[in-house]
Amino acid sequence: MMKRNIYKTLKNWKREANHRPLLVRGARQTGKTFIINTFGNKEFQFFVTINFERNPEFKDIFTTYNPREIIERIALYTGKSVIPERTLLFFDEIQECPKAIMALRYFYEEMPELHVIGAGSLLEFALKTEDFRMPVGRVQYLYMYPLSFGEFMNAIGEGQLYNHILNFSNISRLPAGLHNKLIELVRKYFILGGMPAVLNEYVQSHDVLKCQQIQNLINETYIDDFSKYARDSKFKYLKKVFSAVPSMIGQKFIYSKVDKTVKSRDFKEAFNLLETAGVIYRIARTSGAGLPLEAGVKENFFKPMFLDVGLMHAINGIYNESVRGKNLTSIFKGMVAEQFVGQELIATQSPFLKPKLYYWAREAKNSNAEIDYLIEKKSEIIPIEVKSGSSGKMKSMNMFLEAYGTENGIKVSQAKLIEGQALTSLPLYAIESYIALKNK
Repeated sequence: MMKRNIYKTLKNWKREANHRPLLVRGARQTGKTFIINTFGNKEFQFFVTINFERNPEFKDIFTTYNPREIIERIALYTGKSVIPERTLLFFDEIQECPKAIMALRYFYEEMPELHVIGAGSLLEFALKTEDFRMPVGRVQYLYMYPLSFGEFMNAIGEGQLYNHILNFSNISRLPAGLHNKLIELVRKYFILGGMPAVLNEYVQSHDVLKCQQIQNLINETYIDDFSKYARDSKFKYLKKVFSAVPSMIGQKFIYSKVDKTVKSRDFKEAFNLLETAGVIYRIARTSGAGLPLEAGVKENFFKPMFLDVGLMHAINGIYNESVRGKNLTSIFKGMVAEQFVGQELIATQSPFLKPKLYYWAREAKNSNAEIDYLIEKKSEIIPIEVKSGSSGKMKSMNMFLEAYGTENGIKVSQAKLIEGQALTSLPLYAIESYIALKNK
């Protein structure tokens, strides 16, 4: 079984006395159905699944919002009883039945002892034309992503080493051989990424070419999905933005760079849809002047990030560059490392909240400056730059530290850990461990 960190979250949810129905959100093929099936079969006496894509006739169950009538009809349709406290009821591909999502509020209000989970992809696409009301406050969102680097290490049999580096104090004592091994594992993750189907293939066959074929197929599947839910004109813009973002990582997003002949408002709507579907992310520009970082956001300035570093390789066709590149932070003009760091930062955030990423920039006539990421931990702003080598110019970092009186900055590179008073040089593989230390 492929271990996912979110499994512990699901177990904690089961134990909560006042649990809300869960709506698991995330891009298609990130492992939502697999992990819920595993959870239901292992942790409950009974597990009942309703898949609205495979069995569209199940939509007829929801001519009522009465939970007791709904579970009676489920028993008639499936031959399975739904028993509160002993059963997990799972609505899969729930975006195909908006009334099932609306019914979740009544399960919470009238049958709170029953454990209910819904999961779906591209919810916003499917629901946009419906007379639909999301049951806000009655449902708990749970966000799911591709496997993080740590989960990837577990999946390929490096769980012992992963557990070792999770303890940040061990990282400073790593011998050169283990450091080099970890850097090569990061390179492998760059190429394979964290999509479960890709990693399953790699674990079974170790055939990287087959893995690349699966990555291309996943990208094609996303595009096919857009065509199901978007009109022809909108589909064209969605496809253009989806294909452009992987080559624009780390750059201020300018709509005209996608296609000068298309109005920015059309691309803006497409970007927003892809973002809410979890396929791309927005790194918001913030002033960095204080907390919360969201308060200083400049709405019209942002950088894009893609769903997965492996899928990014497939679209850009840069496998050879990552295989041969001596410095991981320089591959594809540094975009691959920035994508990797962004994914790691998202993976360390609460799965109950929509992920948020920030960067800082100052645009002046003769003095431009930019920090790749800003994070906030325990009332502290921590600037993060992704840089080559163990040394190098850090003008933007120094400018930020001086301007805002920040005590510590992070430079992420493939060099070993070097801790200093104002600047910590953090190896690529140590991001999760560092964030865990800051959360203590």
